[in-house]
Amino acid sequence: APPGYVGFEQGGLLTEAISKKPYAVLLLDEIEKAHPDIFNILLQVMDHGTLTDNNGRKADFRNIVIVMTTNAGAESLAKNSMGFTHSVKAGDEMEAIKKMFTPEFRNRLDAVISFAALDPQIILRVVDKFLMQLDEQLTEKKVEAQFTQALKEHLAKKGFDPLMGARPMARLIQDTIRRALADELLFGKLVHGGKVTIDVDENEKVVLRFEAPTAASPPAAAEPVA
Repeated sequence: APPGYVGFEQGGLLTEAISKKPYAVLLLDEIEKAHPDIFNILLQVMDHGTLTDNNGRKADFRNIVIVMTTNAGAESLAKNSMGFTHSVKAGDEMEAIKKMFTPEFRNRLDAVISFAALDPQIILRVVDKFLMQLDEQLTEKKVEAQFTQALKEHLAKKGFDPLMGARPMARLIQDTIRRALADELLFGKLVHGGKVTIDVDENEKVVLRFEAPTAASPPAAAEPVA
């Protein structure tokens, strides 16, 4: 804050945090969206290992590991990964990084690591992870759920975006599977628990198939007492 205002004596949020935890990992997500002044600050940190706030107090960054993420080049990777193909040319993402970041900034980075697009098998494992969480919640409500392979492939196809990754998966499960189950859990066939198979039909609509409860066996006839 400027002199005379509340907070003037307080240090910056970043310098304060680093001063309290001088051994840490600092994650700067989607760094390409940062204000240009932030890049000037990072140049100071990467050059001298310290950062000085407005009050002249220095924070020591020599034991801080800085990790920055960026979506630079992600669009070109997404275009080439449509249909789960892998025709991306080596170095394509670096061209995008060169266009977005200055040479002064790039030359101070220790390494640039590119993350390849997820292949179909990995996406199915992500689907299994989300469904496992749902299954655990249903088990608490005495519901035994079975998820068909067709459903898993549907979620892998519709819940994965080449640019956004698997982020839409949770929303898709919420809007389709969880919403359909909620009505049955509250007012329908799963109020007292039960078994349900969750599938998709030919129109890619989620359907629930319920297993009829097993009829109770009739009591055995009493044997006559001699």
